[in-house]
Amino acid sequence: MRTEEGKAANALKSIARDPRIKTYIQQSPDLYPLLYRAAKRFITGETRKDGISKAKELVSKGYSISLEYIGENTKSVKECIESKNEFLALIKEANYSDLTGVTVSLDLSHIGLTEDPGLAYDHLVELTEEAQSKDFSIMISMEESEKTDAILDIYKRASKRYSNVGITIQAHLHRSTDDIQELLDYPGKIRIVKGAYQEPSEKALPRSEALNKRYMELIDRLVKAEHPVSIATHDEAIIQEARRREILDARCVEMEMLYGIRPDRVKGLKDEGVNTKVYLTYGVEWYLYVCHRLAEYPPNIYTAIADMVEPDGADKSYY
Repeated sequence: MRTEEGKAANALKSIARDPRIKTYIQQSPDLYPLLYRAAKRFITGETRKDGISKAKELVSKGYSISLEYIGENTKSVKECIESKNEFLALIKEANYSDLTGVTVSLDLSHIGLTEDPGLAYDHLVELTEEAQSKDFSIMISMEESEKTDAILDIYKRASKRYSNVGITIQAHLHRSTDDIQELLDYPGKIRIVKGAYQEPSEKALPRSEALNKRYMELIDRLVKAEHPVSIATHDEAIIQEARRREILDARCVEMEMLYGIRPDRVKGLKDEGVNTKVYLTYGVEWYLYVCHRLAEYPPNIYTAIADMVEPDGADKSYY
């Protein structure tokens, strides 16, 4: 990433984590609707109905779907229970809507991790059992590096009981090479992302060729072990390298992209016969999610500004 883009990405990540800015935007009658126009490119909307509706549309076109009710770092037990109940309602409504093979993604801090890891585990088990009864799966997202041990511990406990729960690994963390080796002993699908959180150099690689190399090394290891893996990236260099190595044709592999980012590319892969998945989100806590999407690719800021002026452009579907 160029120096200017790198600085912009770091600034966006800092802004995303500033509670004062978030509160100011959420309470502003002028800023909130303006930024929501830009957010609509990356989220399905603020309600469960929005998420289900878009999921049905994309499933009808041949995509697999991952659905998430956005949120993390929930600050009270009451709110953790409310979040868990929303995920339960999402699983049930997706089933009632005749959606099949759905993955429900979540942050453990959304359902209790920051309050009580035991609560997060209990909620995860409840959600995983409900998902299993519908032939759905649960994918645990990864968060800041200081939470990694707790997240992996909960995943390992749950994965021993349920094969329909998976885990996300951030390639930029130096520890991930060792983590992957240990996770091969568990049945759940492993989703590989580059990593959206700002981490110090002693813990993580920056966006670079070195990071791309590590990303491919992790994917290679999983494919050689025939372990279920989700390649979650929009990076054309990685996509082309995976194609060159004939990884995209492996039965254990799926290609996952976020809703609103490179829809033409994921459509092209689907049309070529690659197993493709679109990651859909909904909810009012879209601020942090959108900041991360802009930070991953700072030129998206220009698109966001255009969407604020002409919001209809964000609603056009290229899938």
